[in-house]
Amino acid sequence: MTAADIAVIIGAILLLAGWLRIHIWWKYRRLMRRVTGRRRGTPSERSLILALLKRGLRPDDLFHDLYIHTGGGKYAQVDAVAVTDHGLVVFEVKDYSGRIYGRGYNDYWTQVLANGGENHRFYNPVRQNEGHIAALRRAVSGYGFIPMSSVIIFYGDCSLRDMGDLPYDTYVGYPSDLKRILKNVRRRAPKAAYRSPDKLRALLRKGVENGRDRGVRRDHARRVRTLSRPRSWWRRIFRLR
Repeated sequence: MTAADIAVIIGAILLLAGWLRIHIWWKYRRLMRRVTGRRRGTPSERSLILALLKRGLRPDDLFHDLYIHTGGGKYAQVDAVAVTDHGLVVFEVKDYSGRIYGRGYNDYWTQVLANGGENHRFYNPVRQNEGHIAALRRAVSGYGFIPMSSVIIFYGDCSLRDMGDLPYDTYVGYPSDLKRILKNVRRRAPKAAYRSPDKLRALLRKGVENGRDRGVRRDHARRVRTLSRPRSWWRRIFRLR
């Protein structure tokens, strides 16, 4: 075999590898379009949706950036929901750098930056997602036996520290932990018994549609900013927001 023959073979292999990469990219791009838009939510949320598609979840079972109506003109914003044989997996996506400290029962978790010289507090995402799940439970009541698992995924250059005292059906990790987390959900959560799976999906799609309303998004963002601020001492004493 001559050097020219070897060069042709190598070129053919590289061409085939390039074609496969383009084919896979186009395949998942089409699947993503069935779930969400290019500008919907945050880049990390869209990365999560793509990762779930690559894990074999069907586009019809994934819902991104939902606004679930909770009454009184209020909505619970849910980053992502997956419909599985073991119920709904409810995702909360966070983007942080630095070291993250928190436990399941804390009201706030702590982000430590600059070698410990700068600290920031943020609302406990476990409790935040518990609120989302409570809204979903009310919305899907009567739709059968639907277990719900809470998954908080941290993107960004962060390190999770001292993560403990989590509820049984709650998981916290990085994108690289998704395979393990989904396996644990299948192992620990009971099988769902959906009474009206089509109505359930229609309700979740309505949640996605709600998110296209600018007024809904604006009012929800304003409410979240208010709730996410730590209460002053006098508000805590008198139990005021």
